[in-house]
Amino acid sequence: MSDSPIRLGIIGAGAIGNVHMEAFGKTEGVEVTTVTDAYLPLAEKRAAEHGIGHVHENPQALLDDPAVDAVVICVPNQFHAPLAIEALEKGKHVLLEKPMAIDAEAARAIVEAKNRSGKVLMMSHQMRWSGISRALKQEIENGRVGRIYNAKAGWWRKKGIPGWGSWFTRKDMAGGGPLIDIGVHMLDLSLYLMGNPKPVSVYGTTYAEFGPKRLGTGNWGTPNWDGYYDVEDLATALIKLDNGATLSLEVSWAAHAAGLPQEPFIHLMGTEGGVAMIGDKGKYVTHEGDEVVEKDVEPLAGESDRLLLNRHFVECIREGKEPITSAMSGYTNSRILDAIYESSRTGHEVKLNWD
Repeated sequence: MSDSPIRLGIIGAGAIGNVHMEAFGKTEGVEVTTVTDAYLPLAEKRAAEHGIGHVHENPQALLDDPAVDAVVICVPNQFHAPLAIEALEKGKHVLLEKPMAIDAEAARAIVEAKNRSGKVLMMSHQMRWSGISRALKQEIENGRVGRIYNAKAGWWRKKGIPGWGSWFTRKDMAGGGPLIDIGVHMLDLSLYLMGNPKPVSVYGTTYAEFGPKRLGTGNWGTPNWDGYYDVEDLATALIKLDNGATLSLEVSWAAHAAGLPQEPFIHLMGTEGGVAMIGDKGKYVTHEGDEVVEKDVEPLAGESDRLLLNRHFVECIREGKEPITSAMSGYTNSRILDAIYESSRTGHEVKLNWD
């Protein structure tokens, strides 16, 4: 590819699409040339706000445009797979919002399309790029933690159901509730920090104690009180990994979670020490003789997580590199999410075969 800017199209002009437009507007080597949305006036509004020169009437028109090199897909979950596959088949590089797809079958179809196309497919898991995540990864890679054998991760929201009755709370459109919405972030970041071990078995349970009663709603999304709620509002799981380690995951949109902070958290326990992330704060603990020594871990300075993610996307396109947040990482996350839902439905452990 030449040194001319990568011409980027944004599919989806909602809140997340707006975040991408703002971040890519500050990213060197990229020009956001076009945007589209199911509600065209919103796309036109965003184009005016961000100085984007063109608005396509629908995603297909955007994907047919030979002047678009890459796309960002930030639409409801049910449309991730069809749009990502179409984009890859039409020769576009893809930055795909989480979760990869509505279920693992659809995620696998994206992976196969990516492999056929030879194009870059990168997942937009920005939490890997935060200052505290990078600092913890550095501690681990420096050997200060040793072999990680147990992890605990989650994100408790006490009153945060998004857009009650909208696509957020419909299984046919979202695939699930907080597990697939915010749980996927904690799952992805935990596996990354642990060195990307493969999951081999999953036991999980989901609950819906608030949403069906129209309780626990938050400020994200627009409610549709004529809609419905058929997803969980709390999920918990234990995941066994192929290196013998375990990962426990707990997430909620709404819960009577007394005393629990509402920030995302990860605790990683290793043979030489342990690290933790609570919100944007970090900790390190080890034993020195008979003493337990705990220290703060400072976030790494530098550009924002979004700008670092964007820069990596550009590098992968220009250099033909495999993204850190690869298609296979998205597929692995989707398989675990599916297994948690299946385990909750059946009451049994689900074993994962990777042959």
